[in-house]
This record gives sequence, structure tokens and C-alpha cells, in this order.
Amino acid sequence: MNSILATSPFSAPHLLQNARLSPSRSMLTSPPAMASRKRKADEDIADNDERMSASPSASPSMPLRSLPQAQPRSKRMRTNVSGRPLGLSRMLETLSADEMRSLLQSICDRHPDIGHEVVNTAPRPSVQSALQVLSNYESALQASFPFGNRNSSDYAYNRVKQALVELLDALKDYTPHFLPPNEQQTATSLSYLDSATEIIHRLPNWDTYQHNRHKQDAYEEMAKAWTMVVRESAKRGGGIQIQYGGWDQKIAKHNELSGNKMQEAVSELRSHLGWMGGDASGPQAGAGQSNQQSIRDQLLNGTYGLGAPVRVGPW
Repeated sequence: MNSILATSPFSAPHLLQNARLSPSRSMLTSPPAMASRKRKADEDIADNDERMSASPSASPSMPLRSLPQAQPRSKRMRTNVSGRPLGLSRMLETLSADEMRSLLQSICDRHPDIGHEVVNTAPRPSVQSALQVLSNYESALQASFPFGNRNSSDYAYNRVKQALVELLDALKDYTPHFLPPNEQQTATSLSYLDSATEIIHRLPNWDTYQHNRHKQDAYEEMAKAWTMVVRESAKRGGGIQIQYGGWDQKIAKHNELSGNKMQEAVSELRSHLGWMGGDASGPQAGAGQSNQQSIRDQLLNGTYGLGAPVRVGPW
């Protein structure tokens, strides 16, 4: 058995000693050597990367890869983190025309200086815009009449009186705006007066005489307006614009429809335009006026003398 132990490699004392010492030796010497080799390998790789980056032409077969471009960040919409009232511009966008007028009127009433500024800076109302407003009042008047009742009855008058007064008040306020000296163009004044007088013609005649006072007063005011425009036109150009614009016939027609309530304007026109002199009710005066009107139309149309016979030879 001793021989077996002597010959067995595991029983040799020096082998057992080496076996005991080898693990401790390997633990003390192996890790520093491996760390040194790893550090050297890392340095070699770093040096190789630096050489490749410093000289890109050293390996032309390997194209350089471009770095990815940074994508621009999309702008995020602002979120309302808390409630707040609308701004002035957005608030005004929500207002209707009636609400805007009411708001502006309220502000001007509280601040007269603002109202004065608005009057001076606002554009001048045109004939079309003023007539549109009057047309709206007239439509409101027509809509106020009761169904199944005569439009000239007292009951109908009581139902539409408020709308009637509003229409006549608007007519009374707009008319001076188109009269001289505020309005310098005679054609503009005549155009407004012609349409405004038509509105008065369309007003109903009431069964009760006292109720017709509104319409009679409107005719009197309109007759004074026509008279003023005719007088100013005669001063400026001798009434040529009225004479050659057919306004003499329109004034006569308005006087007829009003029941001679605009005779003042007709008289003013005759006093300044001598070709309209004489009694229009007489047959001879009417024939002479028609002849003058016919000659004037021929002159304006360029047809005067076209129908006259042409004489040849000595007179």
C-alpha cells in the first residue's frame, strides 16, 4: 500500500503542495496580466480608430456614413389651461348688425365726445343706403297691418301707428341730409326726393280725417325740400339740369298724386324756368308746353329737323 501511495501522483507531497499553492498563485498573478492585455487591446483599438478618423482616404472602399439629421420638432398648438374672456376683435365678430348699432349707440350716449368723433369720421350715407333704411321701415309698417281688416280703418291705424311714426321720423331725419348746403350735387338731392316722395304716396289714407295729418305734414315738408333744391339749382346753372333732366314732369306728377299738396314746388319751378310759364290747365298752354317738350326732346336726341322737307334750288 505504501508502494501504491508512493507511485500515485496524487499522493506525492510535492504534488499536493503544488496543488495547494497553484490556485492561490493563479489568483494572484492571472488577473493583473489579463487586465494589462485588455488595456493594451483597448488602446490599440482606440489608436486604430483615431488613425482611421484622421485619414479617411486610407480606406476608400468604406464610405463614410452620414449622421442622421435631427428632425425639426413640430410646433404644438397652444392649449387653454384656464378659461378667459374673448378679446375685442373676436367679441365684435359675434355681434349682429343690430347688436353692433345698439352697442355703439349706448357708448356714444355715455361718451358724447366719442359720438362726435363717429359722426365726423363715418362715411357719408348714400342715397341707396338711406333709401334702404326707409324701405325697411316701410316693410315694418306693412307687416303691422292686421289681417282681415280694412287698412284704412281706425283699428288698423291704432295697430300701425307706432310703425307709421317711426317711418315718418326717419324720413324727416334723412331728408335734410340730402338738401343744400349739406348736399352740393343737385342730381343727388333730386334722386333722393323723388324716391322719398314715392314713399309718402304709398301711405294709406285713413277713414278718420285727423289720422291723415301725418301724411299731410309729410307732403308739406317734402314740398319745401323740393322748393329749396329747385331754387338752389336755378341759382347755380339757371335750372338747366332740372329743365333737361325731366324733373319738371316728375314734380308735376308728384303734385298731382299728392292732391296739389306740392304746389309750392311747382310754383317755384315756374318762377325760375320761364318756358313753364302760363296756366297748365288751359288747352293752349298745355299744347304749347307739349310742343316745347317735344322740341326739347328732339334736340336732346339729335333728331330735330330730320323730318323736315329738304328744299333744292333758290329760296
